[in-house]
Amino acid sequence: MARLKDKVAVVTGAASGFGEGMARRFAEEGAKVVVADLNGKGAERVAREIGKQAVGVQTDVSQASEIEEMAATAMSAFGRIDIMVNNAGYTHRNGDMLAVDEETFDLITLVNMKAIYRTARVVVPIMEKQGGGTILTTASTAGLRPRPGLTWYNASKGWAITATKSMAVELAPKKIRVNCLCPVAGETGMLAQFMGEDTPEKRALFRASIPLGRLSTPLDIANAALYLVSDEASLITGVAFEVDGGRCI
Repeated sequence: MARLKDKVAVVTGAASGFGEGMARRFAEEGAKVVVADLNGKGAERVAREIGKQAVGVQTDVSQASEIEEMAATAMSAFGRIDIMVNNAGYTHRNGDMLAVDEETFDLITLVNMKAIYRTARVVVPIMEKQGGGTILTTASTAGLRPRPGLTWYNASKGWAITATKSMAVELAPKKIRVNCLCPVAGETGMLAQFMGEDTPEKRALFRASIPLGRLSTPLDIANAALYLVSDEASLITGVAFEVDGGRCI
């Protein structure tokens, strides 16, 4: 299997969860992968386990300079960037929207929104020179069908979906496709914050809102991402792709 042969992918938030799943799945399909994460040791571990076609880099996507360093690492190691996955995310704990302090709100804005802007400013010129590329953002069902208690997170993901659609239209003449994934709540490090607390009762409530009856997994998201960044999806751009077990119906 080599659906991403000769492609170079950069994945943020790739030391765990959905990002790790994508990095591993892309590598299985022939891609060279830059595993970027705030957790530098975790990024290096994932890259080491993938093998010589991967490199790990510590990246805080809330910092413009570190996004630039991440892209420079990709160019130095592999000479190009074909796929940019904005997967790193941040949330406040489920609860009263007025109880979310401004520092937390600002970090949600930096990680879930401004990082997309900053990354585009770095990678779009690279992709344009190469003759094209694809940008994929991990948005959320929260941006389509908001859950109570996650207002500011929901809003950031709605922004990401709108940005995806607008970028897709503007960048199409440059042969750059832009899509986003809308996963339902999954087995990631942020699950407890989404639920407010990680208990069997809370998990049961979340599963009950999903017609197929289960949370998402990193492999679910990685398989959807693989399709959207592959040449098989060459006519698909501006899509908010629901991977949600029917949650948004």
